[in-house]
Amino acid sequence: MGSDQTPRPGEDVQTFERDLPGENSAGFNTKYVSAQLPLESCDTLNDNWGFNIGDSNYKSPADLERRLVRTAGADSNLLMNIGPYPNGEIDPQFVTRLHAVGEWLSEYGDSIYGTRGGPVPPGDWGVTTQKADKIYVHVLNWGAPLLALPPIAGKVTGARALADGASVDFTQNADGLILKVPPAKKDEVDRVIVLTMAKGN
Repeated sequence: MGSDQTPRPGEDVQTFERDLPGENSAGFNTKYVSAQLPLESCDTLNDNWGFNIGDSNYKSPADLERRLVRTAGADSNLLMNIGPYPNGEIDPQFVTRLHAVGEWLSEYGDSIYGTRGGPVPPGDWGVTTQKADKIYVHVLNWGAPLLALPPIAGKVTGARALADGASVDFTQNADGLILKVPPAKKDEVDRVIVLTMAKGN
């Protein structure tokens, strides 16, 4: 697909199966990402779309949370499939994981719900999401005390940790933004730093 391809009649979403938009790590998705259609990433809680009594390869709650965050940072929706039992009941393994993600969202949901992909391209370290005058920096994989990001349009007026509201030190200049990342707490999947932008950016 070329970058100038327009949606075909009836197309209303571009879907990436078991993948993030443009990555094609699964080997059967396109690297082309539409700028005209909403994006959706779809995946399964284990290895199968439907019921499979022999499939116990369940993704952990932490894996699901990372997938949700990386999907939001790619400006995409996440569809997480579960295969019910033949009698319609949901496997308790699925229920436990979905409840865990729900609990995570009760604390961090502001950085996911109603956001779009943020201004910083996703990287191994993490992603950004944004809404209104807030940019959420999702630190998923970073052990150093300082995180350097490329320049962000507009002036950052404050930075705080989403989990506890603690102030986060930062430096912004023409070369980029440097954040002093709080150390990860035990079992913390995503250290979210909220950047407040000056009004009118």
